[in-house]
Amino acid sequence: MSVSLAMLVALAGGAGAAARYTLDYAVTRRLRTALPLGTWAVNIAGSFALGLLVGLLSGSGGEPAVLIVIGGGFLGAFTTFSTWMYESVRLAESGARRAAAVNLLGPLIAGLIAAAAGLWLGGLGAS
Repeated sequence: MSVSLAMLVALAGGAGAAARYTLDYAVTRRLRTALPLGTWAVNIAGSFALGLLVGLLSGSGGEPAVLIVIGGGFLGAFTTFSTWMYESVRLAESGARRAAAVNLLGPLIAGLIAAAAGLWLGGLGAS
């Protein structure tokens, strides 16, 4: 990887982290529930966006650097596996085992559906 590409990935990662914080904060502030819906929102949105990006690029023979910068940099920092797992463990440890199970399975299923929808939608232009 070239130095300039690495710099672009780092800049995109910083922007993705800031976007994650902004969306998580906005959702959490508006929807006060036991479930961490802000984390759900960033992970599901990121899954859809990555599916869309891959669908668009695979059909057009797009530049691999775009996938690296946006997919790996921005969306890699935007989504958060570790927070999702931490919040699930925190729920289970507090005795909210059902909420912990919902927190594990809900975003997983929704993220898979979102990624598939994005991939399908992005691939429509290639047809």
